[in-house]
Amino acid sequence: MTARYAIYYAPSADSALWAKASAWLGYDAYTGEQLERPALPGLEDLDLEALTADPRGYGFHATLKAPFQPAPDHSEAELLAAAEGVAAGLTPFEVPIAPDALGRFLAFRLQQVSPEMQALHALSVRDFDAFRAPLSDADLARRRKARLTPEQDVRLVEWGYPYIFEDFRFHMTLTGAIREDAVRERLLTALRDHFARETGPHLFDGIAVFKQDDRQGPFRILERFSFDV
Repeated sequence: MTARYAIYYAPSADSALWAKASAWLGYDAYTGEQLERPALPGLEDLDLEALTADPRGYGFHATLKAPFQPAPDHSEAELLAAAEGVAAGLTPFEVPIAPDALGRFLAFRLQQVSPEMQALHALSVRDFDAFRAPLSDADLARRRKARLTPEQDVRLVEWGYPYIFEDFRFHMTLTGAIREDAVRERLLTALRDHFARETGPHLFDGIAVFKQDDRQGPFRILERFSFDV
């Protein structure tokens, strides 16, 4: 199976947000370790293992450049060098974050509009596209099951992912889809309490290159590059 790479935002490995969010998901993408999930009060009747299954394999992150199979004429070392070069030209910026709903999902979301984040996303989509192989017919068909708009379909073909540029919504996923409104609201209340100290201004100061060895395996962080400007 061919590996996949992704350009994600991930907090630094020594941050409280990384430690707590990784423990919540049950997986640390820096180390590849399975983690013991904390017991949150009032959630004893919920299957938290199932509710966090979808995001667990990706590790705690926000997508900047969606997962892609590598182009055959570029190496992993070249991708890492490119990421280091991009990060070296960027300046850290601060935006408040908090656990929030995103449709049926729960995630850390920005609490105000951030031109800096929109610019980081757009730069990541464009600057790393040379490292992406075109989508297979199977991947195109899978994505098109989501009833894309004509504009999203064009972006899917051109950039490998439909929800980019003005459709980009920054989020660091904490759960899979939760169909029951009451369960979603109860879990959101618990997560807001659990992450109270990590809620508020957050310094975005780096990007990370993630790798998945095959489609069945988890993503791991190859390297995180700090912004240097």
